[in-house]
Amino acid sequence: MKSLELIVERIILSSRWLLVVFYLGLVAALALYGISFIYKFLKVAGLVFVYDDAQMILAMLGLIDAALVASLIVMVMISGYENFVSRFDEGEGEVSFLGKLDSGSLKIKVASSIVAISSIHLLQIFLNAQQFTSEKLMWATIMHLAFVASAVLLGSLEQIMSKLKK
Repeated sequence: MKSLELIVERIILSSRWLLVVFYLGLVAALALYGISFIYKFLKVAGLVFVYDDAQMILAMLGLIDAALVASLIVMVMISGYENFVSRFDEGEGEVSFLGKLDSGSLKIKVASSIVAISSIHLLQIFLNAQQFTSEKLMWATIMHLAFVASAVLLGSLEQIMSKLKK
């Protein structure tokens, strides 16, 4: 019976390597998103003398938004790999700041990134308010506030859990 238990434990422990497929998929998604970013940047660069101030601000917000999404992908890849699959053997100093994130801290960072991304989208909507109905503006604001409330609740829960562990 003990040998069966050891086999089951080895299978379960080895299954973490299946996560590598997801992280490699995120690497590919990041590369595609990088190509999309370059396309957006070149489009903005080509229209730099055509855009008025408001259009340029909106374009820059789009680029900032893309950078935040890309950073979120990298954070999830590195932290997830370090926490759930294996430690990085090479480049220890390069990723040590992300590898120290436990799953609770990672959730808070992801939630904070989502709030930042949502803030940019909401700002873009408000800068183009004339193109949206009042109902659309209301729902965009409510969704953003829901993201903010979720991030605050996650942070509060993490703080409570860390106090309980001490």
